[in-house]
Amino acid sequence: MIRHLALGLALALTTATQAFAQAPQPTRGGTLNFAVVSDPPNYDCHGHETYVVVQSVGPFYSTLLKFDMSRYPEVKGDLAKSWSVSADGLTYTFELNPGVTFHDGSPLTSADIKATYERLRAPPAGVVSLRQATFADIASIETPSPTQIVFKLSAANPAMLQNFASPYNCVYSAAKLAQDPRFPVQNILGSGAFRFVEHVRGSHLVGQRYDKYFVDGRPYLDGFRIAFIPQATAMLNAMQGGQIQAEFRTVGPADRARLEQALGNKIKFSEATWSTGLIVAFNTEKPPFNDVRVRRALSMAIDRNAGSVGLRRTSILRAVGGLVRPGAPFSASAEELASLPGFGRDIAASRAEARKLLAEAGVSNLTFALVNRAVPQPYTPAGIFLVDQWRQIGVTVEHRQLETSPYVQAVRAGNFDVALDFQNQVLEDPTYTLLRYISADKSPENPSKGIDRQLDQTFERITRETNVQARTQLIRAFEKRVMEQAYQVPFLWWNRLVAMDTRVMGWNMSPSHVHGQDLVDVWLAPATN
Repeated sequence: MIRHLALGLALALTTATQAFAQAPQPTRGGTLNFAVVSDPPNYDCHGHETYVVVQSVGPFYSTLLKFDMSRYPEVKGDLAKSWSVSADGLTYTFELNPGVTFHDGSPLTSADIKATYERLRAPPAGVVSLRQATFADIASIETPSPTQIVFKLSAANPAMLQNFASPYNCVYSAAKLAQDPRFPVQNILGSGAFRFVEHVRGSHLVGQRYDKYFVDGRPYLDGFRIAFIPQATAMLNAMQGGQIQAEFRTVGPADRARLEQALGNKIKFSEATWSTGLIVAFNTEKPPFNDVRVRRALSMAIDRNAGSVGLRRTSILRAVGGLVRPGAPFSASAEELASLPGFGRDIAASRAEARKLLAEAGVSNLTFALVNRAVPQPYTPAGIFLVDQWRQIGVTVEHRQLETSPYVQAVRAGNFDVALDFQNQVLEDPTYTLLRYISADKSPENPSKGIDRQLDQTFERITRETNVQARTQLIRAFEKRVMEQAYQVPFLWWNRLVAMDTRVMGWNMSPSHVHGQDLVDVWLAPATN
């Protein structure tokens, strides 16, 4: 048996202004007040991928595993106290913590976890599960005892432990699901550190410590209160006025300056490269973007290094990277990245090659429209920068910004020349991070409409390869092919910058705004004058 299969190297996070240093002895009590941009559409974790669901209802629930925020992206047990994986990678056996109860007092056993994962992998009629494909490799689920559950896979899957650690895999009551499979859509009954108190839509959501939580001494907080604040200015005002103590998604550079000036040593920040980035997508069904020379030329004209330096001053754009988030397991080194088209360090040579490619394709005086979201941060400054980059190789571009709904409709329908798209990598295993780059008839995430069977074949090998070195080599080959064909190419990765009151302790930074939000270890230091 392979014990606690490692998922990679822990991420090194940079902190700014003040480190999140914990006091020797956490203090119990107090209510954490924080902001979320909007109410959750409903309460069902299984049917959503928006962060507002996890940040709003995540503290009420437990999951089988969760990410270890001090050693991210490694995982640790939540409901599971231990686990083992068979040598062939086909059997996952979990031993559960005893004495766990739902907030109505009913016991949580392996039957509840089985019912949860059956709902995730094969949702009944009327139930939405966005994780159905994620758990397609599960062939059967067995419950030998109330505290043991066994998952049998149809094929080895090196991403499986990350799958089990997703915060969207909230464990539900089997009894409630048997009565109504849609029970979690409108009701909250979990086994997490906090129990549900109330939700006033458009105003707030309140949770209170669950005194029978299965982890001794946790949680430290008496409770939490979320204020739903859609406007960034209103959120900053609330933080300055002390109505909220944190906003766990991100703030921008200008917001940071404002908060530092107003609050001084009462505010602290932490930052990391975000698992979200901007993508330049070419519509391969529209000439001349069906010509690889044109696509590659437009990618090679972009000075990503200059963009990283300039745009970080006014936006949340920061890191230059490939298909995998910089610093994450399996990401390209600086040297590997510099060898790829569009990522070289000599921009003059790159642009000379770009002009040559356009001339060969017969479109030296190319004109097209860049479709972008009408969202100030970071889409507008990114679009303006790209238009100027292409101008420098003689290409004229109309910057066409659309509201989110018509933007999504245009991209999905293929009504665009070039689009500024984004990727949000909640789970950072290559099984998920590379999915958008395979052929459009295999991945609905692919906006370029490109078909490339070589990429498909390499991707399939990546999803099954369990040897880290061999898998890394496959990923580098996949990345090289993507950059050379340029159906869609990375622009810049975002920078996550979280602001919070200096009293907030026990919260750890990560590259994703959905991890580490169960608030189990968060506590409030005593107020000082």
